[in-house]
Formats: sequence, C-alpha cells, structure tokens
Amino acid sequence: MVPSSAARIDVVGVGLNATDTIITLPHFPAFDSKVEFASSEVLLGGQVASAMVACQQWGLRTRYIGSVGDDQAAELQRAALDEAGVEAHLNVVPDCLSQVAYILVDRGSGERTILWRRDARLALRPEHLKREWIQNARALHVDGHDVEAAACAARWAREANVPVTADVDNLYADVEALLANTDYLMASQEFPARLTGESDLLRSLPLIAERYGCRVAGATLGRGGALAWDGSRFHYSAAYRVETVDTTGAGDIFHGGFVFGLLQGWPLARVLDFSCAAAALNCTARGARGGIRPVAEIERLMQQGTRHAPLYDGIV
Repeated sequence: MVPSSAARIDVVGVGLNATDTIITLPHFPAFDSKVEFASSEVLLGGQVASAMVACQQWGLRTRYIGSVGDDQAAELQRAALDEAGVEAHLNVVPDCLSQVAYILVDRGSGERTILWRRDARLALRPEHLKREWIQNARALHVDGHDVEAAACAARWAREANVPVTADVDNLYADVEALLANTDYLMASQEFPARLTGESDLLRSLPLIAERYGCRVAGATLGRGGALAWDGSRFHYSAAYRVETVDTTGAGDIFHGGFVFGLLQGWPLARVLDFSCAAAALNCTARGARGGIRPVAEIERLMQQGTRHAPLYDGIV
C-alpha cells in the first residue's frame, strides 16, 4: 500500500526484509551426513519488515522502507506487506535477487540455524529515503545493516523529535553514527561486548548509554529474556515458557512489541514484559511472522504464563 503522499503514521521502519525457506529437521545434521527433512515452507521475514507487520496487526499505522530485487521474492514481499496493510516503499534493484535465507529448524527444540545471502547491490542508501517518510511518524525503528541509510533516517528523526529504536546485532562499519541518534537501543546479547570490549552487560550497557546518549540501552537474551538500563537503574524481564516450534523471528517480534509498548506510553518494565511475551508466542508457529498473536493473547500470557529461570536476580 503506497499512498501518493507521506501521511501521518505511528511507526516507520527502515531495514531488512527476507524470504525464508524454513526446513524442519528431526535433528541437526552431523558433518558429512544425510538427514531426511520433515517439511519445507517458503515464508517471509526480515528484521524490520516483520516488526512492522506485527505493529500493524496490533493496530498501529505503519510504514516500511527497504530494498528488494526484481524477482518473485520481491513480489511476495510486496503482496504480504500490502495484505497486512503496511505502507511499503520498496527500492527495486534490477537484475538482482532479493535477500534469501534457508533456516534449519530442529524439531525437538525449535532452535534454528540460519543460512543467508544478501547481494551487496541491495544496500539501502540515504538517497532512497525521503525526509517526510521519517518525520511524519511517531517513532522510527531501524536495524544496523545498512548503516548509512539508518543513520540518515535516525538523524532526520532526531531533528523532528521522533524517538528512534534500534535492533543492532553486529559491529557494522560506522555504526556509531547510528547510535549517536538512537534513543532506545535493544541490541543482540553479543553486541555490547563487541562495541565496548566489556563482556559484563551490567557494565557495558551503562557505558553505551553514557557514550551515545541513549535513553535506554539494552540487550535481548533469547531464552534469558531481556535486560535494559534506563540511565539510573536496570530493568529485567525473564523469558516466558511456551511450546516452542520455531524460534525464527522471535527477536523481530520482540522489537515490534518494544515499539508498540513505547507508543502506548507504558513504563519500561511493562514494555519489556510485553515484548518478551510477544516474542515467545511467535515461537509457537513456523516462520518469522507465523506466531504474531493479538494483544489480548499476549497480555494473557503476561498474566498467566510461567517463565524461565531468571538470569538476573533482584532486577525488576
């Protein structure tokens, strides 16, 4: 859905989309072996695209900006975003394949291993963006993959007092230019140590917040939940227990939940709990977007669900 002008929306996302082939295995294959797979299914994913689909399903007005090739996968992405009601601005790269991933899912645990490829020509650049796409929103969500475009969008957002959330999982070149305009960083578990050289999150997260001026610096911890520093204290949410089918996209939906919670004006502790619950429920179905549940069901898990043992005691 692409309107003729940039209407006022709730959240705009700038970052990755992907076409995933989910291959379910009875067990992870050993080296130089043969394993008969249980099922294979082509589904859609990508960090930011999936987060925007989740936010749209939860009632927010969303916009997505990203790159695709000129192949069938691009048409699948466009159709899925349109069906979800997400306003999509796709930069189409001619004679290029869209990002693809082959995801091996262990049927017993639901854990996955990702094999992926993204042509360098798919890189999103600042000239692919329009300022009004960013500034006519209540929030901006980015990943760090195409740093130059993400940093540009974050800078425009900062100029318009639009809060910026970031899902960063690797030490990309010039990522500090993005962090300097990020309000809410929820990174992968490994990223803070890569950035600061400090392996203890209780030390690295305050360092990041102080160095880059983030309102919140946090990390997603998989089955360990999520930890965040707000400038004066830590907040921690233990992960919820569910019947796991596939962990693909759990982090993407966590970030969608984080943006959703921020825009509801919830306190940080509730934002983290909602995000963890949304991520957990997404793991009960195949694919990055297969288990996006209604808000009422997520809140029911928050009220009635059980949790994994906490990694951090004494932090609420």
